[in-house]
Amino acid sequence: MRLALYQPDIPQNTGTILRTAACLDTRVDIIGPTGFDMSDKALRRSGMDYLEHVQLTRHLDWDAFLSTKGEQRLVLLTAHASESYTGFKFSSTDIIVLGRESAGAPQSVHDAADARLLVPMFPQRRSLNIAVAAAMVLGEALRQTKLFPLQK
Repeated sequence: MRLALYQPDIPQNTGTILRTAACLDTRVDIIGPTGFDMSDKALRRSGMDYLEHVQLTRHLDWDAFLSTKGEQRLVLLTAHASESYTGFKFSSTDIIVLGRESAGAPQSVHDAADARLLVPMFPQRRSLNIAVAAAMVLGEALRQTKLFPLQK
């Protein structure tokens, strides 16, 4: 299971997602360019003390990322989907893709996705915070695939 962040804009959201991934032992792909400095030094300076526990891969752009995905399914979270994540059958090798906070994912990312899922919300609400949506969907995917870390 992997999370892929497409050109993230907001460092605090990326930090929250990286911390979640570290705690749940989930790999993260950051697809550039980002809207902020993604160097290890900058991330540590911003208080990301979990960085050493994250399996993080940086990609220059979308094409560089696609060259690494192999046969894994791309599961895009988007407000422009009709299928809820709660009814989707996840696989242990899925890559959950999240678009930019400011603009979502472009059509090329939608076209490459094997599935497009939404987080159901009450009408008249625009969107959840991307880190919250990532945690909700990742939690369900890990539950379904029995990949949650063992509790002591």
